[in-house]
Amino acid sequence: MEVMRLVITGPVSAGKSTFIRSVSEIGTVDTDRKATDETANLKQSTTVAMDFGRLQFGQNQVLHLYGTPGQSRFDFMWDILIRKAHAYLLLVAAHRPHEFRYTRRIISFMKQRADIPMIIGITHTDAPKAWSKDNVIIALGYESKNSPPALIVDPRDKVSAAKTIVNLLQYSMKVGVT
Repeated sequence: MEVMRLVITGPVSAGKSTFIRSVSEIGTVDTDRKATDETANLKQSTTVAMDFGRLQFGQNQVLHLYGTPGQSRFDFMWDILIRKAHAYLLLVAAHRPHEFRYTRRIISFMKQRADIPMIIGITHTDAPKAWSKDNVIIALGYESKNSPPALIVDPRDKVSAAKTIVNLLQYSMKVGVT
């Protein structure tokens, strides 16, 4: 059986855990704990190690989905999860521009550890004051011609999450990941 490992990463509350829960064919394994720092302003619980989900593609292919914690104090888990990944999805909340600099740090961290395909999933585009996809991409330091693929994704929606995974897999094949 061929196993492909995909990492879902991004800042706190960008939708990583929700994304994995939406698309996983198994009950998601998570390490959520009560938020005790500034994260509590965004949500009651937070991932402290990882989330895990699984998605079967055909008889001989399976995707393992690993969600990273969003807080930098758990970046040792980013390091562990990205090293054996085949590709990753970076989720960014379009309505929290104050987090874009931090998101750039996550991109840099991942690039230093693994030369693998990445696409950007822009979430919370329906929220008040959400930035446009093009403006988010610019804020992340990309120009339109050198940007990785970027999609608007609703992590709560199984179809949207599944389409994002398909796009990530297609992009990975296009750039030659095996």
